[in-house]
Amino acid sequence: MARWWARSLRGRVTLIATAIAALVFVPVAVAGVAVAKSVVAAAVAKDTRDTAERIAYEMRSGALPMGAAIPVPNPSVDLIQIVAANGQVLAASDGARNLPPLSGVRPTVETRVVSTTNCLPTECVHLSAVRVTMYADSPVVYAGRRTPDVLASRTLEIVVFSEVAVVITLTAWATWLITGRALRPVATMRAELDEVHAGDLSRRVTQPSGDDEVSQLARSVNATLSRLERSALQQRQFASDASHELRTPIAGLRAQLESAQLYPDDTDVESLVDCALRDTDRLEAIITDLLLLARIGSRVDIVRERVDLAELVRQELIARSDKVPVQVDLEPGVSVDGVRLQLARLLTNLLDNAQRHAESLVRVAVRGEGSVATVAIENDGVEIATEDRERIFERFTRLDAARSRDAGGTGLGLAIAKDVAMAHRGRIGVEECRGGARFVLRLPLAPPPRCPGG
Repeated sequence: MARWWARSLRGRVTLIATAIAALVFVPVAVAGVAVAKSVVAAAVAKDTRDTAERIAYEMRSGALPMGAAIPVPNPSVDLIQIVAANGQVLAASDGARNLPPLSGVRPTVETRVVSTTNCLPTECVHLSAVRVTMYADSPVVYAGRRTPDVLASRTLEIVVFSEVAVVITLTAWATWLITGRALRPVATMRAELDEVHAGDLSRRVTQPSGDDEVSQLARSVNATLSRLERSALQQRQFASDASHELRTPIAGLRAQLESAQLYPDDTDVESLVDCALRDTDRLEAIITDLLLLARIGSRVDIVRERVDLAELVRQELIARSDKVPVQVDLEPGVSVDGVRLQLARLLTNLLDNAQRHAESLVRVAVRGEGSVATVAIENDGVEIATEDRERIFERFTRLDAARSRDAGGTGLGLAIAKDVAMAHRGRIGVEECRGGARFVLRLPLAPPPRCPGG
């Protein structure tokens, strides 16, 4: 039972719903039966009391002929007797003529009317007893009727509790069906997730229509798969880039060292060291950038803070020694939530790119547009063709010779900028700019800070 309870959510929900239905309907049924019987008993008591009081009134006024059958004013109350103090039946209705006294209960002077139940040898009777006068030897009028079936049998309980059992059963059945239908997309997602493996993370689970919890779960699962796929692609890209881009400087460095080993007398040691250091610096720069690309968006750099973009741009420009002048147009108070070091690296890469390709001027603008913060960096160099505006953000991409001034660069600057933007739920792109290039970064604005105590 414990294993079934732990394994079947559908069964747990059905069992809980059935238990709740039973806890609700059973007490309601018990109370309903009790109230129904109480209402019937009260109605019977009122009818018998009214009939007994009417016969007693007629007897006191002399309007009731003694010796004759007592007329029945209420057809439902057909058992009427007038019994003397000594227990003798003085008069009776036709229905009670051959019966013994209906009851031995005698009302007192203080309590003129008594309603009771008495079982005769053949049947049970609901009746009321009324004293005719206040004297001690006053006769008593008994008016009664046979106990109604609803009070004499368990038919009402059987009917009501049968209906309750049917309702509870229908509740369990409906809960089982509805829960099964609600969990069907979850079962589908589980089967689809079982088919996902490390070699192919491109598969996605089926997302149900609507915006309920299951649909939100499907979106979260797909988002997680997208992040895993991107992480796996980054790892594969890292291995590919490392094996491809590191081979050239390593091969050059090895060739220089082997040449120096073979021809030591013909080797200029100072020139050899300079070339080796340049190749080493390039290797170090490529490895650093590749490691940064592999780390962006991971939990390692998840410490986020509120960053004022205008202030960050000012700090970056102060720390630089650029050959091309930079014009700034910075709107204060444009803040985002992010990793400061990564955002600083993004700005550095964009500024480096602008400086390498600018002729005489670089412009930097920070603006808040609705719920988006924008950073635009322009240079007055060569325009970027429309077909190249996406390609330049790929790793180790070089355009034609007109934009090949990247001496000393690793070819990873714009790829790093794009990954940082994506890790911060933003985007970066190249927009139309006559007479130059314009890179625009868009990030979600940080929500306004809460007031203390608010």
